[in-house]
Amino acid sequence: MENFDREEYFSNRELSWLLFNERVLEEARDKDNPLLERVKFLSITASNLDEFFMVRVASLIDMLNVGYDKPDASGLKTQQQLTAISEAAHQMVSQQYTTYNRMLKKMLNEKNFHILEIGELSQKQLEFIDHYFNREVYPVLTPMAVDSSRPFPLILNKSINIAAFIHKKASTTAHREFVTVQVPNVLPRVVKLPDREGHTSFILLETIIRRHLNQLFVGYELDEASCYRVMRDMDLEVDEEDTEDLLKEIEKQLRLRERGNVIHLDVEAGISDRLVAKLFDRLSVSPDNVYRVNGPIDLTFLSKLTGQIKEPGDLVYPPHRPFVHYELLEQSIFHAMRSGDIFLHHPYESFDPVIELIRQASRDHQVLAIKMTLYRVSGNSPIIRYLEKAAENGKQVTVLVELKARFDEENNINWAQKLEKTGCHVIYGLVGLKTHCKMALVVRREEEGIKRYMHFGTGNYNDITAHFYTDMGLLTCNEQMGIDASNVFNMLSGYSEPPYFHKLVMAPLWLRGNLLDLIENEINNARAGKPAFIRAKMNALSDESIIKALYRASAAGVNIQLLVRGICCLRTGIPSVSDRIEVHSIVGRYLEHSRIYLFGNGGETSVFLASADLMPRNLNRRVELMFPIEDEKIKTTIIDLFDLMMKDNVKTRVLGSDHRYEKPDRRGKIPFNVQEHLAKLAEQRTIRREHSLREKRTFTPIKGHSEDLLNPEE
Repeated sequence: MENFDREEYFSNRELSWLLFNERVLEEARDKDNPLLERVKFLSITASNLDEFFMVRVASLIDMLNVGYDKPDASGLKTQQQLTAISEAAHQMVSQQYTTYNRMLKKMLNEKNFHILEIGELSQKQLEFIDHYFNREVYPVLTPMAVDSSRPFPLILNKSINIAAFIHKKASTTAHREFVTVQVPNVLPRVVKLPDREGHTSFILLETIIRRHLNQLFVGYELDEASCYRVMRDMDLEVDEEDTEDLLKEIEKQLRLRERGNVIHLDVEAGISDRLVAKLFDRLSVSPDNVYRVNGPIDLTFLSKLTGQIKEPGDLVYPPHRPFVHYELLEQSIFHAMRSGDIFLHHPYESFDPVIELIRQASRDHQVLAIKMTLYRVSGNSPIIRYLEKAAENGKQVTVLVELKARFDEENNINWAQKLEKTGCHVIYGLVGLKTHCKMALVVRREEEGIKRYMHFGTGNYNDITAHFYTDMGLLTCNEQMGIDASNVFNMLSGYSEPPYFHKLVMAPLWLRGNLLDLIENEINNARAGKPAFIRAKMNALSDESIIKALYRASAAGVNIQLLVRGICCLRTGIPSVSDRIEVHSIVGRYLEHSRIYLFGNGGETSVFLASADLMPRNLNRRVELMFPIEDEKIKTTIIDLFDLMMKDNVKTRVLGSDHRYEKPDRRGKIPFNVQEHLAKLAEQRTIRREHSLREKRTFTPIKGHSEDLLNPEE
């Protein structure tokens, strides 16, 4: 029997993630993308990399500090991973700034959008920034000296700071004092300048402050000044077993997080060795984790800059019109759901029906209870508003708010407190597990008795990200799924442990075993000469046991197609191991976020959607749900959608046997961008609907729309 444990069969998780960010960076360099979208992609790569340092690199440093040295599946020990990451990340940062300096900044200038330095300002602009500094900036600044009586101050995570050496005017430069000034994050970093007609110019706040540093140190001369930024270990360390009040403990950990160990230091390329040495000494950061950047520190400012450009025209993507299920919004959504399951595909279809389910439930006299899981929601969430209204209207409202949703902890604490004040019953899930599943349950009293209405989704209940995350959802009143949904909520709020579920598959209890059984079934079918295939779409694939099962399936003759947006630790093209496995990654206008799992099942294809990726954390340490699609039209729709995604040859990269991602060869083929194609189809459906409305036709609920998934080559 083939041994699938060999190190060369696996790729390192962190290096695979860096390859994903490299694919995002390619979008910033892609001349076919509109200019301001390219600028946004560069900003996204910077934001992604920040989170990678604060979480993944910080975690590896913690492992190293406690002496953990077990190699990963690819054979790399902790220090080896950190060394390889440092090399790849330094190369990526260099490429980011090359993209900024040599491509995007020049192109912005050509379009009369300018990011200016002091020497490039007109007299009018100089007067403007001098006035702006004195009126807006100077009152907020706090210059910090460092000497025997004033210790090195706390440098806030991700804040931009200016380090400087100064000396007294009367003395020589031999005796220098070290000072530091935080660029205040309460002020906009990108400042728009007065400009001549047809030009739009900006300057960064730190550039304005640096011009006026002498005003902060009266009686001193400035020798040198340079910007720097630190990143800290931002992982929460919450011992839930010994915590009586999880909300208070996480609030405490959020305060401590700002004081986490420094694991990364950005400095400007022109900084002197002496000034860097001072920062080294005070911040206790290793040389491998110091990044000298050739341009403004923290390129995420670019997303703020694009937001200040009015009427961008063809410099951004043309708007897409999502299809709106008005038949769900203009009548009883419960009546529509009783007619059959309803499939939603965002952002091509509007998220409004999901909001409408909660809105109608909040005011429907027959609704007794609403139960919902919230992982990430928007800052002004209509769903929160309707849940509060439901509680005010006397409904039983139970909301699971996941306090440990990374970097949304503070936002979710605020929502939890707000919901509790309006009478909602707020729970925080199971000890030691994040609740990542996405479901809503409405309990309604009807003539026939109690009936349950559910929404299950692959994405968050966030009305903002629903405009640019591709996710799938199911509206259903399936009785067995309803029983399962009630059992999930009972498990989350109490001590209920049902022995089995009818339809839903839940992690960490059954999802791993169920997936392995489904893969094993395909292996048996292949050996029996029956149709056997596995087709799956996810954000990440890193679970060792799942990868080994996929290798066994490939070796047994199962054809496997995978759409993996980000991390993929599986390697393709290994003879007799993975030569039947094809891995594609789509990085485009929308963030591919839906999770789809299809199994040949001997000719009767099984179709599942899920909240879970195939990572150890999803299968072992999170509450996740995989739910079956049983309506034949919807099954066909999802299968057809998967086919279309595999045909994409514009935004797709294909994983090669060398573990590099390359764009597919388009010679002799018509370019096909699946995201643009689906957006165009949504617009065509909207136009047809508007035409039929003009003809006063009656609509019936749409349960599937595979007939609209046109041949991309037509």
